Amino acid sequence: MWLPIPPDEIEGLPAGPRYLFWDGGEDGRQEFPGDPAECVFYVVPYMTPLPVRVRPLAHLSGVRVVQTLTAGVDDVMGPVSALGPGVRLCNARGVHEASTAELALTLTLASLRGVPGFVRAQQQERWEGGFHPALADRSVLIVGYGAIGSAIEDRLTPFEVARVARVARSARTTARGPVHPLTDLPALLPDADVVILATPLTETTRHLVNADFLARMKDGALLVNVARGPVVETKALLAELESGRLTAALDVTDPEPLPPGHPLWQAPGVLISPHVGGPSSAFRPRARRLLADQLTRFVNREPLRNVILTTGESGG
Repeated sequence: MWLPIPPDEIEGLPAGPRYLFWDGGEDGRQEFPGDPAECVFYVVPYMTPLPVRVRPLAHLSGVRVVQTLTAGVDDVMGPVSALGPGVRLCNARGVHEASTAELALTLTLASLRGVPGFVRAQQQERWEGGFHPALADRSVLIVGYGAIGSAIEDRLTPFEVARVARVARSARTTARGPVHPLTDLPALLPDADVVILATPLTETTRHLVNADFLARMKDGALLVNVARGPVVETKALLAELESGRLTAALDVTDPEPLPPGHPLWQAPGVLISPHVGGPSSAFRPRARRLLADQLTRFVNREPLRNVILTTGESGG
């Protein structure tokens, strides 16, 4: 079992397996901790460049499980799908919901209440008051109503929003109300004051937020992206920001990292954070609990949690 967290820091690991620590190293060139052919459970290092994360995969001839510590698995889906049949890819559902939902609310509130302008004024020792939109009495549309989308609504509730609309890949009913399919977006967008993106990146959602999507948003609406950068077509968003019709708060961008000189940095009405939805003090204890649970299930031959695909099966 290859773990990116030292095994002695994970309480509750089942006895029996040989646990080896591997996180790629500071330069991404860390030597493998043992014979890759003997690794049956590979936990992908968190917050390392993609080439580092996938480097072992070509050598893990006996691997049975690839466990990410991220909610999204779009970046490793291709390399894992190329492995032999029967390999299960699992994501980190349960680890990032609270932290990402917190950031979604932080970005929403900071953007609406003009916090970036206050920071700039403070740096110049200027006292600039004025009226700003509140979140109270606003209509919010959550696009991507999985675990993170639901956690976002949990945190919206105390803010007295007027209503919340929910959109996911397919329609369903929840205790809070209906979840609309993606095909309902054209009818829902014109009523939303705030649109929060929390959807996985798939071929369906890549550039979901294109010129047509943005054109349907009401004047003055705020777009918040805590999903993946390519869910938004950057060129189309830039056009709306530069016109002043929409504002945006982005934890993810396309390209990412956003390079110096990119026009998105200086676009009016945009707040950018550097993909920090997941990395917070909440991450490590939740990641340790997930790994202890998954490894216990694996050793006891119990069903694993969060299986996204199994190679060799239809769709995998």
